[in-house]
Amino acid sequence: MLSREDLLMIKQMRIHGAHIIDIDHHIGCSERTVRRHLTEKTVNARRREPMKKLRPFMNYVDLRLREHVWNTEVIYQEIKQQGYDGCRSSSRQYVHPKRALRASKQTVRFETQPGQQLQHDWGEIETVVNNQRCKVSFAVNTLGYSRHFYAWATDSQDAEHTYESLVKAFTYCGGSVKTVLVDNQKAAVLRHDNSGEVIFNNGFLQLAKHYGFTPRLIKPNLVVQPAPRLC
Repeated sequence: MLSREDLLMIKQMRIHGAHIIDIDHHIGCSERTVRRHLTEKTVNARRREPMKKLRPFMNYVDLRLREHVWNTEVIYQEIKQQGYDGCRSSSRQYVHPKRALRASKQTVRFETQPGQQLQHDWGEIETVVNNQRCKVSFAVNTLGYSRHFYAWATDSQDAEHTYESLVKAFTYCGGSVKTVLVDNQKAAVLRHDNSGEVIFNNGFLQLAKHYGFTPRLIKPNLVVQPAPRLC
């Protein structure tokens, strides 16, 4: 018989996109059992209630998970600094089902050298400013060697704010890097040509030339493995 924790895990893993076959392997039960419990309408409202406080920070938590930060205590401390006043258990409850979706061991991993690489990402959260609920964008620029990062909150994810976030990160870190990794955001990537080569935005290329870095597109299967050190 499955425990209450197992039943909650089944529902949470399904909500976060896990396949039924992956759920039954993770829980240790049959596919039929998983399907039966997914069709049940009984919901433990008391245990779902704490997620309300975490909801405005879920996008940021998902961003950190995509950056392969799975330490829930680290994530808890980061969102606490952003205004989260919920408990640790809510963040653990949210992250735990997603662990089944982590990249496999076949994912390519490598470790960069100091000053070699920085990864730029945009995130978005809902919060309250001047007693009004609104969406706040934040740029997160993370160093590949130490995993130290500079986060900057603003009201837009356009090219101007993208470039400003990088300049602020370089100032904060004391200098530029050799390579800046970006995703397919319009502020950096203009298009892909017929051969698959990335055509970067001219403004982004000018910024790269001025600060002496090479822009590169993040590969889907690329994971930067942080070194076990603090700086």
